[in-house]
Amino acid sequence: MDKDFLSQRCFCILSGISGGVGVFLMMLSFAINSAPPPGITIADLVKFGQQHYAAILWGAWLQAVGPVLIVLFALALVHLAGATQRLSGWMTLLGASILMTVSLIEITFYISAMTTDPPMMPLVSLRLIFAVQHLYFIVAAPGLFLPLGIVLLNSRILPRIFGYLALGLAITFAALGAIFMLRLTLPGPVTAVAGVQALWWLAAAITLMVRSGKISSSVNQAESAVS
Repeated sequence: MDKDFLSQRCFCILSGISGGVGVFLMMLSFAINSAPPPGITIADLVKFGQQHYAAILWGAWLQAVGPVLIVLFALALVHLAGATQRLSGWMTLLGASILMTVSLIEITFYISAMTTDPPMMPLVSLRLIFAVQHLYFIVAAPGLFLPLGIVLLNSRILPRIFGYLALGLAITFAALGAIFMLRLTLPGPVTAVAGVQALWWLAAAITLMVRSGKISSSVNQAESAVS
């Protein structure tokens, strides 16, 4: 079997594994790192942090590592689609950078919420977490899904339905960000919508691995035609 074919297929499989593991880590982080109840007092918030200290910090670690693997998968799709030198490819990289920045800022406040000096730090950190969550809907998710959807619609890496769904997710997140812009704290059902994108990443990762042989053949044929 052709060496380049094996190399491309291995790349597809490893990229798919990266996306799948990233989704798993994100889901695990949300499972172990539950949010404090609404309207909690400072004293109860400090007590909540002490009771869930390890879960919150490990959840922060998982939420930091998970998006890195998902972004790696997204950039692998751009590479396989041959879009690294297109505007849509560059905008996907920009969107991934924004997503990582927003995620890391939120995680920073998870960690700072564990600090009780000054005494108001846990409450201030919690309010900042609520503020940062707006950025995910306003720019982070739309900024990644919109150009990535365009990349996928202009390639045969994944079925075109993934491109259309990515565009739909971008529009949905942007719309929710605008609709709830005047709410300082996003309602629970709105933040729960963010979990829908995990299904997209997981399905895309599995599909890439399943189609790895076909993708490798098409990529090698394209490279042969160019040379």
